[in-house]
Amino acid sequence: MSASPDYYTEDKEKAFGSIEDELHRVAYAEEAPDRVIASRFGVFGPLLSRLFAIGVEARGIERVPEDQRESKNAWNNLLMWWSVNAVLTTIPIGALGQSAFTLSFGHAVATIFCFGALGGIATSFIATLGPITGLRTMVITRFSSGYVGGTIYSVLNILTQLGFSTTAVILGGQTLANINPGTLPLVVGIIIIGVCCLIPCFIGYDMVHVYERYAWIIASVIMLFLWGLGGKAGYDINAQKSVEDTGRALSADILSFGGIVFGSFSGWAPVAADYNCRLPADTPPMRVFLLTFFGLFIPICFVQILGAALMSITDPAYVLAYTNGSTGGLIAQVLSPWGHFGQFILVLLALSVVANNIPNTYSTGLSIQALGRPFAIIPRFFWVFIAFVAYTVAGVVGREHFNAILSNFLSILSYWTAFFIVIVAEEHFIFRRKNGPLGGYNLDDYDTPSKLPLGMAGILAMCFGIAGAVVGMSEVWYTGPLGKMAGAAYGADLGFELAAAFSAVTYLPLRALEIKLIGR
Repeated sequence: MSASPDYYTEDKEKAFGSIEDELHRVAYAEEAPDRVIASRFGVFGPLLSRLFAIGVEARGIERVPEDQRESKNAWNNLLMWWSVNAVLTTIPIGALGQSAFTLSFGHAVATIFCFGALGGIATSFIATLGPITGLRTMVITRFSSGYVGGTIYSVLNILTQLGFSTTAVILGGQTLANINPGTLPLVVGIIIIGVCCLIPCFIGYDMVHVYERYAWIIASVIMLFLWGLGGKAGYDINAQKSVEDTGRALSADILSFGGIVFGSFSGWAPVAADYNCRLPADTPPMRVFLLTFFGLFIPICFVQILGAALMSITDPAYVLAYTNGSTGGLIAQVLSPWGHFGQFILVLLALSVVANNIPNTYSTGLSIQALGRPFAIIPRFFWVFIAFVAYTVAGVVGREHFNAILSNFLSILSYWTAFFIVIVAEEHFIFRRKNGPLGGYNLDDYDTPSKLPLGMAGILAMCFGIAGAVVGMSEVWYTGPLGKMAGAAYGADLGFELAAAFSAVTYLPLRALEIKLIGR
């Protein structure tokens, strides 16, 4: 039995009506997120309105309309990332070159420069998408991997930022505890750092930018102090040469350490657009790219090389300090000649972790919202608080295993960020280019699953990227077959390289096929 033409007409009208209602809902949430949230929570509405009135950010993952953009934070593409990375938590990454991979100082420095440049380029590209779209990073992934794929990326990013936060609060707590050993428990130090990170993130975007605009100044001066005091103690750039591997084993060490360095840069890619999405849409992408790149590359290289240099000090007192107190203990020993003033510097250095952990905390809240609408309707600051509780508890539990957490976490981190960046880049430069198959972004569709890509191409390319990481990775607990072939006794970590390559090769034909069959 066939349906009448009137039936089809009525059905189409309902469909068009539902789409129009959806677009209206999205547009209203973009223009007035504070009123939307206050009206949503009934009796709590007046309290939420007061919070928003005193400056707490209401906007979550809603797109920032062009008429609400502002150019005042353009230079924060440089200053923010400088503040975030010229911090205590960057030092132990450089120290891993010698402590975990027995690299000489020269090889550690070369690895930091080369792999750091690669990671900086990748992250800076993602940053350019913020002003172009007005969207947060995890929402942008919906245009390449669909709504479901974007949710998967959000889960990965939540775990990433919580991992970063855990290492940050542990190291900050260790440093506070080493100021006067035995007086401040490590657990209390971890909680202090966590609370200091929570406050600006709870308030939101403007407070984050205000803090990060100036935090780099004191932190950079302290790094210069550490360079000078370390030189006084005596750098020995040849100290590791006698224990450094040779041949294939040396290549494996460089590749494995390089993966960690790449991860320390690319780990910011999944949040890079979160902090400039309020810039005008006509902000030159090259300007955003260069400011972000130098905001990452200069401080990270400067501080990671400092970590490598401090590990070259052979004075027994310094070696013992590192053995007993990890990086925090070593830094306390470096500052010890300055007595009480050195302790004061150590306090400031421990608090520098706050600048590093603010993006982790703030973006975790956004990534939880990006999991889907049931999460997006909850105010951003609530998820920020949940993130604070989660990483503070994790820091307390894992406080005695900092180096193991850091080295394994950063290696694994580089795997997924590699294929994430490649997939987003191919979508942007090939399929969304001006005269490409899709001709650009229809930004009104960001929260309408029926208008976004189906996502099968992105998800399958993601799976191929994971497969590449598995066959190429080299960790304490597992070494893939290609990782074994590339190295000596312990293999070489080719995880992020193969993850990127596998995804790059597969996403292009899969996405072309998806567009041909589905049309979006």
